[in-house]
Amino acid sequence: MLFPTVDFAIFFVVVLTANWFLMPHQKAWRVVMLAASFFFYGSWDYRFTALLAGSILINQAFGVAIHRSAGRRRHRLVSGAVAANLGILGFFKYYGFMVTSVANTLEAIGLQASLPLLQVVLPVGISFFTFQALSYVIDIYRGKFEPVPLLDFGVYLSFFPQLVAGPIVRAGEFLPQLKKPRDPRRVDSSRAFYLIAVGLAKKVAIADFLATQIVDGVFTTPGQFSSLEVLIGIYGYAVQIYCDFSAYSDIAIGVALLMGFSFPDNFNAPYTALSIRDFWRRWHMTLSRWLRDYLYIPLGGSRGSRPSIYRNLMLTMLLGGLWHGAAWSFVLWGGLHGGWLAYERWRDERRQARALPAPLDTVGRRIITRLIVFHLVCLGWVLFRAGSLAVAGDVLTRLVTGWGPAPAVTPAILLAILVGIGSQYVSRGAVVRVQAAFSRLAPALQGVTLAFALAAIDGLGQEGVAAFIYFQF
Repeated sequence: MLFPTVDFAIFFVVVLTANWFLMPHQKAWRVVMLAASFFFYGSWDYRFTALLAGSILINQAFGVAIHRSAGRRRHRLVSGAVAANLGILGFFKYYGFMVTSVANTLEAIGLQASLPLLQVVLPVGISFFTFQALSYVIDIYRGKFEPVPLLDFGVYLSFFPQLVAGPIVRAGEFLPQLKKPRDPRRVDSSRAFYLIAVGLAKKVAIADFLATQIVDGVFTTPGQFSSLEVLIGIYGYAVQIYCDFSAYSDIAIGVALLMGFSFPDNFNAPYTALSIRDFWRRWHMTLSRWLRDYLYIPLGGSRGSRPSIYRNLMLTMLLGGLWHGAAWSFVLWGGLHGGWLAYERWRDERRQARALPAPLDTVGRRIITRLIVFHLVCLGWVLFRAGSLAVAGDVLTRLVTGWGPAPAVTPAILLAILVGIGSQYVSRGAVVRVQAAFSRLAPALQGVTLAFALAAIDGLGQEGVAAFIYFQF
């Protein structure tokens, strides 16, 4: 059940009505929201609702046991919880990758091995709800809060707006909002409708358009495209993945707002970043903070010697890359970002050690720096989109060897790329003013405005709606 579909619209109208009708009856509200979320998840594949239910029961049991224990037993329990969650995630997501990698390695050294290769279907959203479950048990271990009732935890882990593709909402951000009924008079509906409309526009009018018009072709058969077409295809994918993923986050945040819940923002104009470190402060921010708090800092963070700090950065990004997908191209993508983060830290430390002043913050320097960072990110996106090192090599080779005309590059494609990147330079103040102007309209006029916006988005979109990119992770 995709967000930009009639099926979801009908589902959400029913659920939103039940949400506010049952708000005074909190236990009934929890039961209905849990059932609605399982129905939403089961619409992808009903068999995996058992996996989601199992994750809820297992992590609640670990959370309660951790809270009641002390000393070494407490440590063993949280280690067991982490192992159980990562073990389930590893089986569904990495089983085929690991078996194939081992078989290829043995074959490379002259050994033949017949290893069992099962056809394992990847459950939608498993990476996201696994990380949310880990935040719950780890934060209980750290003493940040006590376990909540099973029904509350079930609603948190299965809550449908962000269930399959984020943002990664931590238990400490969501569970306190369940403590008392939400007030419909305090819902920021203008922001919610704005986010939903903008998200639909990003997904339907930009992301899906670029995918069908140039990106899919360039990354499927790069040899049929010229160097300029490949370059535009790479830029197109940079815009596609941003518009696609941020669209899901926008819609999820907007849908949650209409139901009375506040989710953390997940994107903040990432292609305006002035460094790779700045990029990760702006891109998939909930994952960046999760990796920092639950992986980088436990590894030692910025404490210790320089080599250990660089190691921690690299390990965090390598594992972050592997989280995105079971392929060496994702690992290399993470390594590229980890290596550049380590370089930026080394460069800053070296400048400070030599008592050199920071570079002047001029317009020209900002433009050049942003161009460099954007192209480094685009290089990483080639690895990310290609799916294998061989395909990534083909794309990059064609980028520098396929000189010739570029008939596939149309004005509409260039406009979509320009809008996708240029929109990130719109000031936050301008966005707030647009939202405020919309909120001051009469309800009937708001409805007409939204209707025209949805009609325009539908007219600009392709036939049908493609699945969101991050459903694969």
